[in-house]
Amino acid sequence: MITTHQDFPARILSNGQVKATILTVGASLVSLELADDPDRLNPLWDPQQIAAGRPHPFGRTPGYGHFVCVDGFGQVSPEERRAGLPMHGEAHRQAYEVRENSGTTLTLAAELPLVQEALTRKYRLGKDENVLYVESALENLMAFDRPINWAEHATIGAPFLERSMTVVDMSASRAKTRQWTTQQEPPHRLASSKEFTWPLAPVLNGNLIDLRAAGRVPSGDHNTCLMDPTQPHSWITFLHPVRRLLLGYVFEREDFPWVQNWEYYPVDDQLARGMEFSTMPFDIPRRDAIQANALFGTSTYRWLPARSTITTRFLVFWTRTPISFTRIADVSHAKGVITVRDSSGATLELPASG
Repeated sequence: MITTHQDFPARILSNGQVKATILTVGASLVSLELADDPDRLNPLWDPQQIAAGRPHPFGRTPGYGHFVCVDGFGQVSPEERRAGLPMHGEAHRQAYEVRENSGTTLTLAAELPLVQEALTRKYRLGKDENVLYVESALENLMAFDRPINWAEHATIGAPFLERSMTVVDMSASRAKTRQWTTQQEPPHRLASSKEFTWPLAPVLNGNLIDLRAAGRVPSGDHNTCLMDPTQPHSWITFLHPVRRLLLGYVFEREDFPWVQNWEYYPVDDQLARGMEFSTMPFDIPRRDAIQANALFGTSTYRWLPARSTITTRFLVFWTRTPISFTRIADVSHAKGVITVRDSSGATLELPASG
């Protein structure tokens, strides 16, 4: 279905269980809705809605909800900026060609002229499933191997994201806070450049706080987590236990070994939180990522060989949960089923054929 979303051209996919809205500028997934939800609650970040009636805090851009950052993640170098390369790369701003649109499948393709790469992105809803499958292919149009930066900027927002209520769980192991030059702007509660084990992170006075839920104090922190190499798949979940709604991701660790936790917790309750699974631990210029080489013995970039294509796959599920769910302990995907296990021992099974 052809439509617009916040004045951007978009396509809607629907399978009777879930409705997904994807922009054709940026190829961003900007809305997920349960078909039988009278409130049509969308868990994804919608800054246009947040900014209604007041200045937009992030500028007018199609890069919101779940958007892709390739090739580039975070700030660019001064030379790249002068050459026109935007923050987070070109892919989230390009106009895409619609190559397939069947109602449950959408394939988008665009050339990235500044970095001389081509990105193809396919979205597919499984039949009678609460699952959206996303496959991407990135082609190098140049005749030399190159290191790239790639992140899936999965971002939730209010009202689904609620202080002290909506919680994040994931298959994380070692973690580290970002290095800050100042603790005031934006305000940071976490200590600078400190290692920790998810989800208990060090604050300025040396104590530990649980990062699973948004705190009551306004803050803008950023940290990174290395995904557990012993698990067959990596996963992230966002749970609202009172609404009994769960958003989840399953992806391959070899594609995205890092998850960056970006927090936008302003004075009001218009919150946003990104759990950005990526090839690099922090969103920094590519030169810095390559010079860093590795963190915790894991690479901070990925190679894209000459005249070659690399691919990634992940899935997103959006569903109601049993009343007992409060803390997700494990997510597995095998034999056509996603199994979500809560710390209480209760489980949820979702058909996932893809």
